[in-house]
Amino acid sequence: MLFQIYGENAGYQLLGWLLVFVGLVVTNELARRSKKGGIFFFMLVPAALTVYFAAIYIGAARGAEWALTNQTYTNMNSWFHYAKLYAATAGCIGFMMLKYKWGVGKTEWFKVFPFAIVALNILIAVASDFESGIKGAQAMKEFGDRWWLSSENVWLYGGWWNWLNGIAGIVNILCMTGWWGIYSSKKQEDMLWPDMIWLYILAYDLWNFEYTYLNLPTHAWYCGLALLLAPTFASAFWNKGGWIQNRANTLAIWCMFAQVFPLFQDQGVFATLPVLYADGVMNPAVRPTAVDPTMQGVIAIIALAVNVLVLTVIIKRAITQKKNPYKNEIFTDTKDFQEAMARAQ
Repeated sequence: MLFQIYGENAGYQLLGWLLVFVGLVVTNELARRSKKGGIFFFMLVPAALTVYFAAIYIGAARGAEWALTNQTYTNMNSWFHYAKLYAATAGCIGFMMLKYKWGVGKTEWFKVFPFAIVALNILIAVASDFESGIKGAQAMKEFGDRWWLSSENVWLYGGWWNWLNGIAGIVNILCMTGWWGIYSSKKQEDMLWPDMIWLYILAYDLWNFEYTYLNLPTHAWYCGLALLLAPTFASAFWNKGGWIQNRANTLAIWCMFAQVFPLFQDQGVFATLPVLYADGVMNPAVRPTAVDPTMQGVIAIIALAVNVLVLTVIIKRAITQKKNPYKNEIFTDTKDFQEAMARAQ
């Protein structure tokens, strides 16, 4: 078992997961199907939130009680969350430029933007993984265990699994092929990356789930499982070739929600802990003593193994086809690729 879903709150935990999953699927559809939807979710809302965040930090600097006790300030103050929110939003805007052919979105060179922004997002997570690995090692020297308290008052258990998963993230970047094979769908609802087939999606989802499980353990039930499955679900059933756009959209929307309402997943009936906290408690004021990191290690090994396997497949195909897998598409003979291209302009 990965999460502690039992007892009187189990029904609420499952309901919370379903609400997040369905909410992300629906908002992604609203954002992708029209220019107005995309502009609202990825330009107007982030602009308003930027003003809101600035007001909170200005207020906190001045000692204002409302700001110092604001849940965004107390629960979501790490560099990672802000970096992820704005990097994901930048990706959404760039993808809109490509699918609607706005400005540089018409140019050939800008087609490499999806690779660049996805790689940046992955590297942000890799840096966070390595940070946790380092702090876990420091804690071992100082306290005899691997627990360290994040700036958001969450106990994390840093170890070799962080290093393994960080390496998996770097390998995952190398698994993105056909960088210039970017298209707009016939209805201009989607930016398509046909060479990003199910193999990459599987490798990415495993790596990213492990990232959340290690570094956002109190949120992983939602930002790990629900957030990753929402774009994968849409891509599998009706949005072939549009997975990376789905992923960016749902990630940005979730980051905005979680940044403003973190207590949804941090406290109350919807809060869900992983099995890492063996006694079922995560109290920032008390250093944990009971720990079960087994699944952290197992998933890290699986994530790295799958990413290496996918990269091996890519290398083999590149050699067989005598192609540079980054300049050229190498999965053109697959069903996923062909179904995506059938939707392209």
